[in-house]
Order: sequence, then structure tokens, then C-alpha cells
Amino acid sequence: METLKLDVISGNRKENILIAANLLKQGKTVAIPTETVYGLAASAFDDNAIKNVFLAKGRPQDNPLIVHISDMEMLKTVATDIPDIAYKCAEKFWPGPFTMILKKTDKIAKSVSAGLDTVAVRMPSDNIAHDIIAACGIPLAAPSANLSGKPSPTTAKHVVDDLFGKIDGIVLGNDCKVGVESTVITLVGKPKLLRPGGITLESLKEIIPDIEVDKAVLCKLDGNHKVASPGMKYKHYAPNTETYLISGESNKFADYVNKQSNCVAVCFEEEKDLIKVKNTVYGKASDETTLAKNVFAVLRNCDTFGCDKIFIHAPSKSGVGLAVYNRLIRAAAFKVIEL
Repeated sequence: METLKLDVISGNRKENILIAANLLKQGKTVAIPTETVYGLAASAFDDNAIKNVFLAKGRPQDNPLIVHISDMEMLKTVATDIPDIAYKCAEKFWPGPFTMILKKTDKIAKSVSAGLDTVAVRMPSDNIAHDIIAACGIPLAAPSANLSGKPSPTTAKHVVDDLFGKIDGIVLGNDCKVGVESTVITLVGKPKLLRPGGITLESLKEIIPDIEVDKAVLCKLDGNHKVASPGMKYKHYAPNTETYLISGESNKFADYVNKQSNCVAVCFEEEKDLIKVKNTVYGKASDETTLAKNVFAVLRNCDTFGCDKIFIHAPSKSGVGLAVYNRLIRAAAFKVIEL
């Protein structure tokens, strides 16, 4: 397949956004930048286009997608029976890295929601994503623009590495500012956090004090469990190299990894001098937003070390750290070593 590269940074921004929008309106697949990660977009109303998204990624068909909108009017074409609390959340968190699961309209392609009667929807804050959706005039379903299971793409190069020749277009934009996928909550039934992201649990509780945290945030689900949100069920975000998450104090982490052979340690900046094996830093332990922004690029880079194993020092589970921890336990296939 011929993949069209559309440069909206150093190239003609307006023209290339219109080209991308026209491809999407024709039922094509186009990778676009957002503030979270790059997404592989297709019309949320076109079942054949959505099937091509699953095909390009190698994504399991029972893993639902998130629909992206550009304004509140578009929300009405996506969701129905919208509760008041959804509008309160939208006022607080949209546009931004925040997704709500609501009852879906009949317009949404069945493959978007994996056969469920609900739909996950968000309004991205990235200007390029917004302008492409607005130019389309239709909502776009867009999972991360990577091969299924691999670290999510936070740069245009990551998308080219994974999907060039498999999709119709790639919009070459800036690096993603947030770096992890959006926070997902369900508002169908009792409000529940299904996937942590850039909008923290602490922020959600300001709007929904009694929101619960789904067990899938920190635990592995049964293989037969039907999920309402992406990122809940499968091994995700994983390098090719076998990966372990290490929980413990810096000196204990350093002692552990320094005894290993042919490994790479993913550590915090404050402890780098303690690490004697090959290593890479993904930020300061106290700077959760930087950890989130860097984590996927670091995971991809770890495969270039030529090592047998990756050991990652676990972040805290507070604030955005919960989102980073959530991604890392999946990258490690839930192999966590407590020191």
C-alpha cells in the first residue's frame, strides 16, 4: 500500500490537513497527532474503514476504539441519553486527554464498540487533530497508531516505523505533549475509572467524588472478560525484549539490577549514578508528567540496546504516576518484582 506523508509542521499545514480530511471522508486510514499519542484514524461511521484500522494494527476485534470529536454538536451524533454529569466533565476536561463511555447512537459502526451498546468518546486538545476532525465534519475512531501490543507512538517517526506501507496516510506533526493515552471513565451505570491518563483520579474526584477504580487498572483480567475500554485486557505497550517492573527504594533497585547480566535498567534521574549496568533515564521520580511523556519512547529505545532483559523502576501510583504504572505493568505482562 502506498502511504502518503503529510507534513503539517514544515510543509503546507492547511493544504495537508485538507488532504488528510479528504482521505478520511473517502473511508481511508490516516495516522494523526494528538496531545496523548498518535492515533490511527478512520470514519467512526464506516465499518469497512474501521476494519482496515484493526487489520493494519493487528488489533484484536474485541478491543473497542475511542471516537474523537471536534465540538459538542458532534457529540450528539456519537452518543445518546447523555447524563448531566457528562456535560460537567466535558466542561472541566474537554478538550483534553479525557474519554467518557456513554450510550452510543446507531450511526456508530459496530466494530468501533466491539459489539457493545456503548461508545468511548473524547475531544482532543491538539490543534492539528481538532482541525482534521472539523475539516472531515465526522467523528473519527482512532486507536494508537502502532502495531498492536507495541509501545504507543509519541512521534511521527514511531508511526512511520510501525505502519508505513500499511495505511493510507501519516500526518507528520509535533511530538505528543502528554505521552500516554487518555483517561477513560464510564458513565453508563456507576461512574468508574477504567484507564488512568493525563487527567488524574484526584481531579476526577473533584467532579465525581464517589468514582470507583476498576480492578483492571492494576490487575490482569481474565482472557474471557469483555471490556468497555481499550487498554484494559491485553498485554500492551511492550518492547520486544522481555520486561520486568521493579518496585522498591532506589538503593534496592540499583543493587538488584547491578547483579544482572546483559540487561538494561530504566531508572530515575536521581539514581542514575547508582546504576552500573546499561541504563536509560525516563525522568525524575518526582516529575510524573515527564515520566508519562517519555515512557513509550524509552521503551522503544530499550530494544536497541541488544540486551536480554529490561528492568524498569516503578513510579508512584499517585497523580499521573498511576497512568505510567498502568502502562508499565502491561508492558511487563504483569511481571512485577517487589523489593
